[in-house]
Amino acid sequence: MSLTLDLGGRTVVVTGGVRGVGAGISRAFLEAGADVVAVARREPEAVPAAGGRTARFVSLDVRDPDAVQDFADGLDHADVLVNNAGGAPYLPVADGGLRTHLKIIELNLTAPLIMARALRRKILAAGGGSVINIGSVSGVRPSPGTAAYGAAKAGLHNLTQSLAVEWAPHIRVNTLILGMVRTELSHLHYGDEKGIASVAETVPLGRLADPYDIGAACVFLASDLASYVTGSSMQVHGGGERPAFLDAATVNKEDSR
Repeated sequence: MSLTLDLGGRTVVVTGGVRGVGAGISRAFLEAGADVVAVARREPEAVPAAGGRTARFVSLDVRDPDAVQDFADGLDHADVLVNNAGGAPYLPVADGGLRTHLKIIELNLTAPLIMARALRRKILAAGGGSVINIGSVSGVRPSPGTAAYGAAKAGLHNLTQSLAVEWAPHIRVNTLILGMVRTELSHLHYGDEKGIASVAETVPLGRLADPYDIGAACVFLASDLASYVTGSSMQVHGGGERPAFLDAATVNKEDSR
């Protein structure tokens, strides 16, 4: 078996693959030699490009089962699916309309199930491949203010483990559990540059992730180097979050750092 990060000849579908984290994922796969199909509802100002190659953009609502099936049927080839489309605004459960919370769950949990189910046959026809779900630390700890999002990501993590068993041995299914990532929308979550810098100081590695950091991890999971990795949850969070009690306590300050 050849152990390589050269993904030449493979086709990778990236949902939400034209902005933010998704654009970083698309660029990483392009640099690895893969053909990238980046899907999103709205056409971007610029399609991700890297390594002298450009992704192919397809307009698609990943929550629409019929549209997704038509998209899958129209693909000539598919080896890898990255379920990246997702996100949520700050919205406590008691606020906003109920339908808004349900839409958040649809985008972050139902849509990945729809996409994975629709592309399964294409991936099998290619001789097997990989599904990578983009999860979040919000799915493994309390997520106040984004409870629907956190609940959906927790469900996505479980979906990963279940599909890894159901679809083995030909399709590997894994999750990346993301921490904070700096994108063009970071100001909506962390504030201005001072706020972003302050938040970065809470991360053990001292910075927010770059979208390319996420893309590099996706390339690894899709590659032959991860041929025995399935059902896993890889944490890509820079070391996680410092426990609040360490700063609240009045003793052991030097020993805890």
